Amino acid sequence: MERSVETRVSHEVDNWLRWLPRWRPGTHRSRARLCRQCFGSPVIAAAGLNEDVPHAVQHALAMRMKIVVDASVDEYTEQHLPLLARELRLDEARRARRLYRPREGLDPEYKGLDLDPPAAPEAPYLFTLAELSEWSDVETAEPEPEPEPPAAPLSAEEKAAVLGEVAIADKFAAEAGRRLCAELALHRKRIRAGVAEFVEPQVQAMLADLESTLDSPLWPRGS
Repeated sequence: MERSVETRVSHEVDNWLRWLPRWRPGTHRSRARLCRQCFGSPVIAAAGLNEDVPHAVQHALAMRMKIVVDASVDEYTEQHLPLLARELRLDEARRARRLYRPREGLDPEYKGLDLDPPAAPEAPYLFTLAELSEWSDVETAEPEPEPEPPAAPLSAEEKAAVLGEVAIADKFAAEAGRRLCAELALHRKRIRAGVAEFVEPQVQAMLADLESTLDSPLWPRGS
């Protein structure tokens, strides 16, 4: 696992650094709640991005690191946890029969973010992408493929065995996460260098523009 996580972390940091020059400050919306993926994340702390870094920059790296952990857990599950792997394959087959899934197929930088911006009172809409995602499970006029025969329900012993394998997978995921943080800390210097080159100048430009606006000569001044 160590060599696999090491290689994947380096690869995903490379991808994140290639994306970083395309980042632009978001000015059209604010988050209504804290991001569960980034707030208090040991991954963000290991990368040295837990202070004075825009959330979108943090989130892009956090989601790429999630890819690393998920891939490691998936491989371990397929090799060592057959009952859990079977249940996951059945769940994936059920999901694949849905017609439209706007939450899937996004670049890592956007996964886990809200699908829809806050609705403006003067701009009505028919439906949101989140609602469309829910409707994708509803029966439509298009012909559906022949349904697969339902899987036999699990016995009590099988359910207990699956829960045991879930606990093992959780333990492995925690260990993979700790190993990832250790490897990611080795890339902190180039991560911070990328932020200094591509992020901080834009943030400083925004602050300077805000300061000039607040100090506008057109504003009335007090005596």
